[in-house]
This record gives sequence, structure tokens and C-alpha cells, in this order.
Amino acid sequence: FKGNSDPMQNLLPLITWVVWWIGLTMATALFGNFWNIISPWPALGKLISFFPGIHLNSKSEHLSLGKLAYWPAVILFFLYAWLELVHPSPMDPVTLARIIVIYMIITVSGIMIFGSKQWFKTCEPFTVFFRMVAWLSPIYLIPTKRRNKARLNIFSIRIPCSGLLRSELLPISGTAFILLVLSTVSFDGLSRTFWWLSINGINPLEFPGKTFMVLKNTLGLFSTYLVFSVAYYITNIITHFLNHNSKPSGSFIFSLIPIAFGYHFAHYLPTFLVDIQYALIALSDPFSLGWNLFGTSEWIVSGSFLSDFESVVTIWFLQISAIVLAHVAAVIVAYLLQLHDSQNGQNSILVQIPATMLMIGYTVFGLWLLSTPIAV
Repeated sequence: FKGNSDPMQNLLPLITWVVWWIGLTMATALFGNFWNIISPWPALGKLISFFPGIHLNSKSEHLSLGKLAYWPAVILFFLYAWLELVHPSPMDPVTLARIIVIYMIITVSGIMIFGSKQWFKTCEPFTVFFRMVAWLSPIYLIPTKRRNKARLNIFSIRIPCSGLLRSELLPISGTAFILLVLSTVSFDGLSRTFWWLSINGINPLEFPGKTFMVLKNTLGLFSTYLVFSVAYYITNIITHFLNHNSKPSGSFIFSLIPIAFGYHFAHYLPTFLVDIQYALIALSDPFSLGWNLFGTSEWIVSGSFLSDFESVVTIWFLQISAIVLAHVAAVIVAYLLQLHDSQNGQNSILVQIPATMLMIGYTVFGLWLLSTPIAV
């Protein structure tokens, strides 16, 4: 609230959208779940427990989530996606600060009603999101207990994406959450394309602004989610039909997580390379008082690499590689999960066809989004 009114000089929107949403997601896929370490919510839960009459660890004091499962996370993440993709001014510092305060109230209420353990496991969307992204990482933490009951976290190494080979099954709400993550980042790219603007009767070269597109983008965001969900459901039905001797397990949904991350990386990479410079500048002078805490406040932001041929080719290569490698990983994970779920190992190749066709379709869609003209 007290920082610079310019979003590109105020630390709050830069930390939220650039460092946290883009940067931390990339870091999580490489180095593990840092959000478990730096998340403020567990500390907030402990702070709440100090108040008289509040016992967050007592199951009898809280309602059971029951069939709600991940649905609160789905709803909250959809609202977050709407803020990022549809709201006219998601970078406005005052607007963002107010929304964060509201979200803190929602989090406190959820902790008090359902208990911190249940709320963080399935309801707090960003805890769920970063936990799932961390399944891609080759680095993970193994919590152990000493004799004095003190917890000790040990780093361990594994094959990248092997964390997706999970025996537990997500409920329908968990599947809906992953599909929502995949569809929102896809609509972010789609909403800027000349194609999307043209079908809404807008000249891409005379873009009227996000305020004019609020209703249309809201419908577009929901429609993209609906299309992705229907495509996933049809794929599952066809897969079960081809291997009707086995029960549909739903484990195929885990193989979509690499795809979601691959496009997240490819889509946000150019934005991150430019806006992280603004974040480092604002970090030295967070309240616009003329400070230079880290010697970066006098930096000049450079975006010239986006017009340099060699730099653009390098960025393009990284984007294409991320999408292709993510889909390769997804196909391997899907095959291993299906092989594990198959009762007799028969039809293991045949039942992979629907999932592979779905992934090929999304690969083409993702590459098209990177190649088609967009309105900035």
C-alpha cells in the first residue's frame, strides 16, 4: 500500500507475478518444493493456535472436508487465474494488496474451520500447485525423525519426473485441479493471439484494452477449461474401451503435469527475462525512498535481446525444447502408469494410442501458440 504506485517500481506486483508465480514455479521443478519452506501459511496457522480456545490439531474441533476434497483449491485457483488473465489491472499495487488481504482472511478462515493439515493438503491452491510441480524435480526432501522427535530434512536425488509415478489416485476434484492449471496457462497464450481477438470482432492492431474484454475473456477462460476437461474425459473413456478388462484408474492425469509446466516455462520465459530486472531494481528500494540496499536501484532495464536475432533464436530454442521435452516425459510417464495399472500387461501399446493422440494434439496447439502473432 505504501510503495510506488507504478507497478513496475512497486515490489508487491513484481514479487507476486514475476518472482513468485513464474520464478518459483521454475525453481520448484528443478530444485524441489521450496514453497513448503517459505510459505507463510503454516506460520500463520501456528500463530492462530496461540489464541485462547483455538485448537487446530484437534480433529473434533473442525469440520471434515469429506467430498469437498480439492474443490476449494479448484475454485480459488480459478479466481486467481481470472485475476491474472481477465482482470483489467492485475498489476495495480493497491488492487493486488487488497486481494492478498482478502486471501489471507480466506486462508485463516479455512484453517480455523477445517484445520491446518486438511486445508494445506487439498484446499490451499498454491500449496497443492507447488507440491505437484515438485513431483517433476530430481531433488526432493525426505523428512526423518530423530530420537528426540526433532525433524530432519534430507535431500535426495531421483530421476526427473519420477515423482509422478504415484500409487495413490486423485479424486475427481484433484483431476479437475490439474486440468485447470493446464487450461489457464493455455488460455493466457490464446487470449493474446490475433485469432482470438479476430473472432471477438477486434482488430488486433487496435486492441481496446482488457476492460473491453472482461466478459469475453471470462467466457473464454471457462470454455477452455471445459474443452480440456471434455477432451480428457473422452480420452479416458476410449482408453477404458480398448482395455475393458481393467478398471479406469485415472492415473493418466499425472502425465499432464509435465505438459502444464513445459508450457508455463515456454510461455512466461520472455516476460520473466525482462521483468525480473524490474524486480531486482525495486528490491533495492522497496518504498521508493531513494535506498540502494543491494546496489541495483540504478540499473537500467534492457529488453534489447528481444530484438536481437541470435538472442531471439536462443529463447525460441529454449521454448520449443521445453514443450517437446515435457511431452516426451509425459508420454513416458503415461506409459509407465498404464503398465502399472494394467492387470495382465496386455494391450499396453493399444491403450496408449488415445493418450498419445491427445498429447500430440496439445503439442501442436502449444507450438502454434508460440508461433502465431499476438497482441502485446
